[in-house]
Amino acid sequence: MSTKPSLLRQVLQPAVIVGALGYFVDVYDLILFAILRIPSLKDMGFSGDLLVSHGILLLNLQMFGMLVGGIFFGILGDRVGRVALLFGSILLYSIANLANGFVHSIEGYAVWRFVAGFGLAGELGGGITLVTETLPKHLRGYGTTIISTVGVFGAVIGGLVAQKVEWRTAYFIGGGLGLVLLILRLSVAESGMFQQLKSGPAHATRGNFFCLFTSGKRFMKYLRCILIGLPLWCIVGILVTFSPEISKALNIQGEVKVAQGIAFCYLGITFGGFASGFFSQLLGSRRKILLAFLLFTAAAMVAYFLTHGQSNGTFYLTILLLGFGVGYWTVFATIAAEQFGTNIRATVATTVPNFVRGATVPLTLAFNHFKPIFGIVNSAAAISFACVAIALWALRGLEETHDKDLDYLEPN
Repeated sequence: MSTKPSLLRQVLQPAVIVGALGYFVDVYDLILFAILRIPSLKDMGFSGDLLVSHGILLLNLQMFGMLVGGIFFGILGDRVGRVALLFGSILLYSIANLANGFVHSIEGYAVWRFVAGFGLAGELGGGITLVTETLPKHLRGYGTTIISTVGVFGAVIGGLVAQKVEWRTAYFIGGGLGLVLLILRLSVAESGMFQQLKSGPAHATRGNFFCLFTSGKRFMKYLRCILIGLPLWCIVGILVTFSPEISKALNIQGEVKVAQGIAFCYLGITFGGFASGFFSQLLGSRRKILLAFLLFTAAAMVAYFLTHGQSNGTFYLTILLLGFGVGYWTVFATIAAEQFGTNIRATVATTVPNFVRGATVPLTLAFNHFKPIFGIVNSAAAISFACVAIALWALRGLEETHDKDLDYLEPN
């Protein structure tokens, strides 16, 4: 007499395991650059203002690489296959990581940060797309939860590695992890939905990025998917990145360091990611969980800006709460993939997270513009609450996708 496999065995399929490990290496690399920026540039002979200007150059090139790479790998995933997307992404950023460990000039560093960003762009969207199409609809939320939770923990490991080894070695470790993962990906099978699409009618256009803009209804749905993610990168890009300056303006007692702020934020995101995905499955709803976590994020923002005169420990606690609030990144990535048909699903799932990441640039520019006028605290608060308000508006217009059948095509 056969027994039904446990829930964990049903969920832990190769696509989920490899997707989780892939996103782990993705986040590891992203957080690694943020921490290694200053020591790597100092080792290359730069100092003073050049640490800031060269750092901004490298960061912007990495983000631009992610924007372009998101489009490229999304189209590749819909035209050639989800597995091809994941292979290309991991191979490219593994090579870039290794190359980053060999650079000796700012020009070389800039080129390889762009290439790294380009390669990293495909990882999360590709993994989410493959899992949502591979697992049964009542289990796919668990699969994407595992991907996000394990992946975000890569930030914690990246921070620990960066403190223990020389900066070039840290990059070599990232590249080596990626190449090992490349071997594991040999066990991953292509999505059945994509295989049916590929052998289906010739008129079914695959990976047409521009079709997202030819229909007003489709474009608004795509835009809403992007806007839901704004609070996360507002928190990381402003409230955590500029936490030393904001904490001084709030008269926080004790020094506040960016590295520790990042660690607390991503620890919160790790727990929030698991909680949002788990309760989304438990309640059978993506939209209810997104609403709850956005409201929690708003409350955590209030706590953050009310820490005037408190200890740095209390301030770090509010950053942890902010991270937990935007842990809805799990459900955000899932609902974006579930909103669109199989022929453009990878394109959407890959570009949406990277456009959200790219939104860090206009958000930080707005922060710098308003800071001299309204002050650092008021500017940060206004932008933060505006991002939550926009995300809440965007959520209102999206359909519930928890039990949605994903085996369909978007009209051309």
